Amino acid sequence: MHLAYPAVLSALLFCTGLYGVLARRNAILVLMSVELMLNAVNLNLVAFDVWLSRTAEETLHSGQALTLFTIAIAAAEIGIGLAIVLAVYRNRGTSDIDKLRDTAEGHEPEGPDSDGDATAAEKAEATA
Repeated sequence: MHLAYPAVLSALLFCTGLYGVLARRNAILVLMSVELMLNAVNLNLVAFDVWLSRTAEETLHSGQALTLFTIAIAAAEIGIGLAIVLAVYRNRGTSDIDKLRDTAEGHEPEGPDSDGDATAAEKAEATA
């Protein structure tokens, strides 16, 4: 098999993941796109390792070893990322990245229950 086939497939996977990171607003879909990009890198590592092992007499299979490290790091990243997304969803009620960015910058969340300058104590007195 030629090296061009896995390289082209890897480039397509990476571009699809990059599009997903740049275009998506849902945090879980962004994490899935990052995972797709990491898998494209893994495919490249293994393909070039096999290609280089044909030319060298003594093979170290360093591309496959790096792939195992990348898979372990990706699993840890997805575990921590999903835990953060779930915690933010429980606190904010949304996983939309644009809305989370607005709350991080100090803007008031836009919604039907935001009264503008009313404090939490005033809201509690109004409901009592």
